[in-house]
Amino acid sequence: VHTFNSSATFTITTVGFLGTVNYLVVAGGGGGGGTGAGGGGAGGFRTNGAYSHTVTAQAYSITVGNGGIGRNMTTVGDDGGDSIFDTITSTGGGGGGSSNTSSGANGGSGGAESAAAGHGTGTVGQGNDGGQGSTDAATYSAGGGGGGAGAVGSNSSSGTGGTGGAGTASSITGSSVTYAGGGGGGTQRNGYSAGTGGNGGGGAGGSNAQNGTTGIDNLGGGGGGAGDLTYTGGDGGDGVVIIRYKFQN
Repeated sequence: VHTFNSSATFTITTVGFLGTVNYLVVAGGGGGGGTGAGGGGAGGFRTNGAYSHTVTAQAYSITVGNGGIGRNMTTVGDDGGDSIFDTITSTGGGGGGSSNTSSGANGGSGGAESAAAGHGTGTVGQGNDGGQGSTDAATYSAGGGGGGAGAVGSNSSSGTGGTGGAGTASSITGSSVTYAGGGGGGTQRNGYSAGTGGNGGGGAGGSNAQNGTTGIDNLGGGGGGAGDLTYTGGDGGDGVVIIRYKFQN
């Protein structure tokens, strides 16, 4: 099993095994947005689940996507970077929406909406949509949860931030690990609860005078949305590429 936590080269000098590999390619998570903001979407999650991808004796360039930067004020979080192995590309997670002016971005999983501007959509086969945002009676905004590989992000409700969508488990390393959880939504008003991050590395949202929490690196989790104006959404977590192969006896 070869685990790439950053970009590198996977070199096969001779095909002295079955000639097929099992892969897991997870992109970088999206950053959380600013001001009662939506959580960032998880990085795209792709795996073949079996020894079915054919390789030859050559050098394969491995790209591991970085997590998107979290933002403040009325700025959408940055999208995560794509992760690539051979012909397999996982799309970076969409950045979380900000305030009530900017929608969450599309991505491997979509970034969540802050209030009324729209949520990001996930890529089919890689992730899910972000959740919807809301405002309370005093027009304080709260963000939905970013989409995860295994579930859509939760909608916010009555000013309370939405929970990030759950990730998906893989046992490619020999033990079960959950990857690509969405970031939780932030809430602008003091005393309201921010959303928790999705299982699989999603960062929690910030409540009022708090920053969003950063997604976990090498799980591709989305960053949590920010609380009030001057606070910052969490960065998305970096992705990972894992390649497993079986020796031919």
